[in-house]
This record gives sequence, C-alpha cells and structure tokens, in this order.
Amino acid sequence: MLSDRARIHVQAGRGGDGCMSFRRESRVPKGGPDGGDGGRGGDVVLLCDDSLRDLQFFRRTAHFKARKGGNGEGKLRHGADGDDLVIRVPPGTVVVLDDGTRHDLVVPGQRAIIAKGGGGARGNKHFATPTRQAPRFAERALAGQEGWVELHLKLLADVGLVGLPNAGKSSLLSRITAAQPKIADYPFTTLTPVLGTIESDDRQLVIADIPGLIEGASDGAGLGHDFLAHVERTRLLVHVLDLAPVDGTDPVENHATIEQELSAHDARLSGLPRILALSKTDLVTPEAAAEAEVQWRERLGPDVPILRTSSATGEGLDELKKALLQYVPVTPPVEIADVDGLAEHKIFRPAAPRGFTVEELDEGRFKVIGDGVDRLVARYDVENEEAMAFLETRLRSIGVIRALEEAGFESGDDVVIGGVEFELDPS
Repeated sequence: MLSDRARIHVQAGRGGDGCMSFRRESRVPKGGPDGGDGGRGGDVVLLCDDSLRDLQFFRRTAHFKARKGGNGEGKLRHGADGDDLVIRVPPGTVVVLDDGTRHDLVVPGQRAIIAKGGGGARGNKHFATPTRQAPRFAERALAGQEGWVELHLKLLADVGLVGLPNAGKSSLLSRITAAQPKIADYPFTTLTPVLGTIESDDRQLVIADIPGLIEGASDGAGLGHDFLAHVERTRLLVHVLDLAPVDGTDPVENHATIEQELSAHDARLSGLPRILALSKTDLVTPEAAAEAEVQWRERLGPDVPILRTSSATGEGLDELKKALLQYVPVTPPVEIADVDGLAEHKIFRPAAPRGFTVEELDEGRFKVIGDGVDRLVARYDVENEEAMAFLETRLRSIGVIRALEEAGFESGDDVVIGGVEFELDPS
C-alpha cells in the first residue's frame, strides 16, 4: 500500500561547550587561557532520492536526532562538528514545518535543511583582554532546533487516470502497463494511487491510477483531499467515463461531477490537456458506442480527443497509448548554455528576529522578552561572577539595561530572561 503521509519529529544536534582552561607547562609561568571552542551541532537535512517511491519507512521510524558537537578542550583544541543527519524522501515530497515553512522536493539530489544544529560555544581564550587576562569562564552551547514535521507525497506522474469509482481505471492501467492494481466488481477497489509506465523508443511516461473520486471530494468528502493531491503534478488527465454504469446513473452527469471536483480543488487542473476514454464499450452495442463518441465530440469540441476503450476486448488501447505519447507535453532539457555564469544554487536565510521588550512583573522584578537576549543569557553561567560581569556588559551594549531603567529597574532588582531569573547589579 502506498504511504503518502507521515509525521516525524526531528532534533538537530546541540553545539559543543567552550572550554575554560589555562596553559600549564614547566618554565612557562602565567601561560594564559587556552580553552578551545566547541563544535557546531549537526543539521537535520532532507534529501530527495529517486530510488524511493513512498513514505512507508516513516511508519516504522518517526524520531530523528542529529549528533551533537564536541566540547572544546585545553591547548586550544576545538571540538569536532556534529555530523548532519540526512533523511531520504521520494521525489514529490512536500515538507511543512511547525512555523509554516514549506519545502517542495521534486528534483533528485535536492536538499532542504529542516532543523539547524546549535552553534559551537567559545572557549575562554576569546575573552582575554588587556584588563581581563585570565578569564575564568567560557560560553555554553545552544541546543539545536527541533519540532514536528509533516510530510506529504504528491506523485510525480505524467498522466493521471481520473473518474468515478468503478469506472474501469484500474483495468485500463493493467492493460496498457505492467502495473497490477487490485481489480474487482465493486466501487473503491483502489484505495491508494497505483503507478505504471509506458515506453516508446525515445521517452517514458508514468501513469497514475487515482482512486475513484466522488461528489464533494474537493471539500474532503471520502478521501478527496488525499486523492486529488496526487493529480496536481500531472501534465495530462485521462478522464475514464463508464458508458454503462451499473447504478444506472447518467454518464453526462458523472462527467460533470468529476470535472467540477477537479476544478474546485485546483483551478490549474481545469486547464490541463484532456483525453476522454469511453470505457467498457464491450457492454454496449457497437452502434451505441459509436453514437456516444459522436455526441461527446460535439459536446467537448475538437480540443479533447475521444477514444472508445475496452479492457476486456482490448479495443482502443493501442490508440490510447499512442495518444498519451502524442499529447503529453515534452519538457525540453535545460541547455548548459542557458545557465552559463549562474550559481548552481542560492541559499536565502532569513535574519534572526531582532529586538526585545521589557515587562514589569512585580515590584523589583522585571522580564525581558526576545529571542536574541534569550540566546545570549543561555550562553553564560549566571552563578559565575566573571561570566555575569561580562553578560551585564553585553546587555548594556545592546540597550537592555537602558530599557530596564526606563521601565523603573534599579540595581539589585531581579530580572527574568529566557526562563532564567537572576539579580542584576550593573552598577
């Protein structure tokens, strides 16, 4: 069974802590700080892999964690960077992160970083100055990003077979390709899309048997949203229309129902090239099939090819394969000259949110809210006096102390930043 949806939890690696160390060698008095930096944590990366076809793997494994960075050591030895965790997904996977960010992985080899590892922390060597020659503190590393990720697979097929349940789509696919979909004499035999291929001397087409749609599918009736999603990437639709519905419904109304649901789901689908396959012609007389073909040509006009088909007798199947190869647009290959001088790829990273706000919680107690100051405080040990003195200098330089004073803060009041409460005495 094709698995086209998954929900996974990813956690990037934590960075490595900086080292607080001093050079200790004989005949080298006061060697000075030599603490090394921590390595960065590994990212969580999705890789589009053409060897995969669905998301079945994620039914068994839902939690993924990248490696942390190594801690810094003395003698200026830096910690190793954590290895990135690469998760392979099939082409056509749409990735939705917790914050609404979307990635569309279509081309094999395409990569997307969905959780960035924490940055490595600096050792005490970085904090040595002419007036602070022996800093007894180092930075702490930050945790990597983590969260739940939604994966949705939209099949990459050239042709989509659409129609009401039991219209004959599965039988048609099994006759024109080597696919073996489930076939039975009751509706909704096919519960998940099935792929097949047809080949010619110079090209190959992938055909998807989309499970039967019903009225209201675009509003989610049945499994409408799940089924219709797989039609979005196709380049041609074959509308399979039963000439002799067993329930006695009108083929004209059935045709209108499917077209309406396709158009309501995505306006682009209404503009895709069409082929109308009048199926099960073996169940009506040749005269009735010929008359129906004439009526549909008059109804749809010359732009929509009309073919009479029968999976039982093989009528019209060769003509259908030839029509598919003829009407599916050929995507011309990109010439090297077209991209000469352009970068292979570009990466755009949004800047981290800036700014902060100050709130007075009670008398003598304030809270500073802002991602930047949260990360800054997380870097230092508030129990270390030297680290706190350095932190207060940083808070003053970015305007936090001034904002606190404007809100009524006085030296010795308590301040809450990033869930950490401490007494601040910048005087």
